[in-house]
Amino acid sequence: MRRASAAHAAEPADIQTRARAALDRRLRSDAQAPIAVCFSGGGDSLALLLTASGWAQAHGRRLIALHVDHQLQPQSAAWAAWCAEAAARLDVPFRTLAWRGEKPVRGLPAAARLARHRLLAKAAREAGARVMLLGHTADDLSETLAMRAEGSTTPLAREWGPSPVWPEGRGVFLLRPLLALERAEIRAWLTALGESWIDDPANADLRYARARARAAGAQGGARAEPLGPGTADIARAVTLEAGDVMRVERDRLGQAAPEAAHAFLSAACLCAGGGERPPRGERVEALAARLRGEAGVIATLAGARIEADGESVWLTREAGEAARGGLAEMAIPAGARLVWDGRYEICTPEPAAIRRLAGAAARLSPGQQRALSAIRAGARGALPLIVAGEAVHSPLLGPSAASAAFLAHARLLAACGAVEREPDR
Repeated sequence: MRRASAAHAAEPADIQTRARAALDRRLRSDAQAPIAVCFSGGGDSLALLLTASGWAQAHGRRLIALHVDHQLQPQSAAWAAWCAEAAARLDVPFRTLAWRGEKPVRGLPAAARLARHRLLAKAAREAGARVMLLGHTADDLSETLAMRAEGSTTPLAREWGPSPVWPEGRGVFLLRPLLALERAEIRAWLTALGESWIDDPANADLRYARARARAAGAQGGARAEPLGPGTADIARAVTLEAGDVMRVERDRLGQAAPEAAHAFLSAACLCAGGGERPPRGERVEALAARLRGEAGVIATLAGARIEADGESVWLTREAGEAARGGLAEMAIPAGARLVWDGRYEICTPEPAAIRRLAGAAARLSPGQQRALSAIRAGARGALPLIVAGEAVHSPLLGPSAASAAFLAHARLLAACGAVEREPDR
């Protein structure tokens, strides 16, 4: 266990006030869903749990503490037990999540981060939580900036934003209430309270880029905004047309600040394509340059199909992606609710298969064929098709016992910062 020197002691009221301001800004005091807290047992996460516990008690909200055992250190089981005791002291329900299986030799930090987010998102959804609290500080942000300057692709932390994993993290938002606070003042505050915490030796292991950035003296206080100003406004202007085609006015992109247009296009292509990995920056810049012109555009990027005329830009799924492994057919049990192609959450009353509509339009009923004709031609082939025995239909083309909830639009709003606080449902 580790304690900090009290030399940098901060006023407890100041720490609490600054951290709780973010909770007040982003959370709804009247919501019924529990709030998940990522609790590693380190100093930052302990400060987070203490602050969140006080806020939750004052507002009648429930917490659940989630601890990820990466199984990378021999002490990890003891750390999990310590965290369980700390949560019990605060009367906060606790759960340990284990990252099992073989660990990669190369790229371990990135793999661990991805595994951690997947475990946390799944557990948060199972608990009914819409928000996950993380204990990142201003120092973490500064270290990330230093790492990125050296070529790292580690994402910049935002105070508020969606879970980075998909589809496991759909509907889950991350809040970092300590992001404006420095690590030294947090630890001084904990010391003043008589608290101790876990110190993971990996934080000082110079094989890892973050440990090197920390040892080099990356200081807290640096700020960076991952989204260009105005990105949320572009996302809010997106409308949905028949077949869940996302449309935005071309002028809105052309008149936006370049960084906002690029951030929007990156997110929009990712969401329309249903994937997990954003497109490369140079390809987004090339697409943005074409859209700033006046000529018609037909392009594909990150699994998305982009079409534009003089007035509008449409984004949908590229049906030809199937040749590269996308749009794979999926079996769905009766009553199950599964995500297909990263775009639709589908439920069927009987066992069925879900596949792309391309090549099967002639098998649809006359009514569904008429509905299909009203959808942009480039979007038709990637629509979900339900195949149950001899029955073939799409829940997007008329009355159906199956349901298909379109996920890409809500995902886009969250990714672009258009959702500013905890959803009210």
